[in-house]
Amino acid sequence: MTSKLPWGATYRLSTHCPRCLSRLPPRRTLTTPPHKLAIAAPPIDLTSLPPPNPQNARVVPASPSYFTGRPDSTDNYLNLLALLRRYQTLPTVPPAQAPRVAWRTVTQYRLLVGEPVRASKYHKIVEVLQRLNRIHPSVIPLDLSQAMEIYKRDVDPYAVKKKPAIIDEDGRAYGVGRRKSSSAKVYLVQGEGEVLVNGKSINNVFGRIHDRESALWALKATGRMDKYNVWALVTGGGSTGQAEAITLGAAKALMVFEPALKPALRRAGCVTRDPRRVERKKPGHVKARKMPAWVKR
Repeated sequence: MTSKLPWGATYRLSTHCPRCLSRLPPRRTLTTPPHKLAIAAPPIDLTSLPPPNPQNARVVPASPSYFTGRPDSTDNYLNLLALLRRYQTLPTVPPAQAPRVAWRTVTQYRLLVGEPVRASKYHKIVEVLQRLNRIHPSVIPLDLSQAMEIYKRDVDPYAVKKKPAIIDEDGRAYGVGRRKSSSAKVYLVQGEGEVLVNGKSINNVFGRIHDRESALWALKATGRMDKYNVWALVTGGGSTGQAEAITLGAAKALMVFEPALKPALRRAGCVTRDPRRVERKKPGHVKARKMPAWVKR
């Protein structure tokens, strides 16, 4: 193929290699033509008000998170961070002495802002709230209190005071215990150590020694076996559940007579309610977890 350029131009655009007959491409430099230098926009002068060309001005959103998928929750988080930076020098109290506050759950917060907030993001909000809640109550600002009020639950469970148990006119203390499907109402009165369960002796109700010891473990662990009489009404469940329900009810009734025994009863495991239950059977399973044997053919 022959070139359409004159011989002299073709010779100038190519050079011969001194060692071979091949031709190498010429070296070219990229430069901007003078007629294209004026295409770039001129520098913006921010000192001139109003702008030189109001028609090209754009509206700036008031919220920095306007273009995000969750603007309200992001704004709330940024506002809390701004409050934390503003009041981080105020005196604080130890976490154990801070006021107990029940914050909204992530489901309640989603309904409040109307956005699908992730649990991890709401956890960050709660961490900032807990840090702000440690500010000393005597110096906490008004705007900070109002900002934190939005995240508190409508009903504060810590404000509900438990009704104190008392000893009735007959000298009895009352306690309720539950375990699995069993429920026990236990009455404790000072006596010689007699125990009646549903009007019968404890030996007739519980055949196993383990169940009898478990029912009276609160008295045995504190050395009060021969100082109180026990009368219990038990319903539901089996022997193990009924015995452990009596344990919890007797411990509550014993703390009415002697509140100083609570640490000893807690160490003995008689104060905490055991929430474990039998797991339900699932469709297609033999039991709760067991599957039927798999047969290939």
